[in-house]
Amino acid sequence: MRPPTIRDVAERAGVSKSLVSLVLRGSAQVRPEKRRAVLAAVEELGYRPNAAARSLSERRTRTVGVLLNDMRNPWFVELLDGLNSRLHDSGLRMLLADGHLNRRLGEDLTRTFTDLRVDGLIAVGTLPAPEALRTAAGQVPTVVAGAREPVLPGVDIVAGDDEHGARLATEHLIGLGHRRIAHIAGQGAVGELRRRGFETVMRERGLGATAAVEQGDLTEEGGYRATVRLLGARERPTAVLAFNDIAGVGALSAAEELGLRVPRDLSLVGYDNTYLARLRHLWLTTVDNASHEVGRRAAQCLLDRIADPARPGETVLTTPALEVRGTTARCPGPPDRL
Repeated sequence: MRPPTIRDVAERAGVSKSLVSLVLRGSAQVRPEKRRAVLAAVEELGYRPNAAARSLSERRTRTVGVLLNDMRNPWFVELLDGLNSRLHDSGLRMLLADGHLNRRLGEDLTRTFTDLRVDGLIAVGTLPAPEALRTAAGQVPTVVAGAREPVLPGVDIVAGDDEHGARLATEHLIGLGHRRIAHIAGQGAVGELRRRGFETVMRERGLGATAAVEQGDLTEEGGYRATVRLLGARERPTAVLAFNDIAGVGALSAAEELGLRVPRDLSLVGYDNTYLARLRHLWLTTVDNASHEVGRRAAQCLLDRIADPARPGETVLTTPALEVRGTTARCPGPPDRL
């Protein structure tokens, strides 16, 4: 049997095809009794609008391309939830692509989205090929979410206040009496901002000489290796601030492997407040980067940019908050005097 058409709906409801189209578009110009008749016919026949035909008539696809830095990162889950909820409210659907696949296969996924004629593009996280994003932004409304780069004309940036979040975590550890504090640093602009927040607080509190920074690579393995190096130092830290929760999990593994108990022997703070931090056997103190709110605001920025493509790009920052759980405690032994 052939699928029902808009003509079938019109005949069942006893109205014209144009009136059915008005009802399906949510027009307020249709009388209530006619609207009820059309919706009843749609339900009885099981009619589904032809998305391709509608795209041709409206000259838009009602889709948004979302390019993730790496789909394996759990921080993106809540961001995508906030993003999707706002887009869905506006009748838009997401098409996802993984930037990790882009690096592995050498494909330009932004071009794939522009070829599909998406209504807008959102780049989530720091992408490896900013020039490709620059080219795409010249063709379709674009927003960067959860990152601070690249800075492009006419492109909005929505992210957490990373420097402030790192300051909150560092102040928390100092308040617990820790003086030898280390930071597992990340990469890119976000990594630099979090490192700056950590180092600034340590200097302000007269602890610059005892601050240690070890470079990581945003992965659990990277967090593990960085922590092994830090804990092998002559003056090992009593607390560690990891770039993200994933690196924090690696730091936990390293501490346990070296015979240290968290938080009795070593306090540990993650970043991003992902589901990993909320697992009961980890219960990681972390910085909540308001990822759901970042997603919602990024979606709203894109909707505003679709409505007004010529407006200047802006940077929107959400306010982070510290989530104190079970991996931080007072420094063992008497703290050094400031």
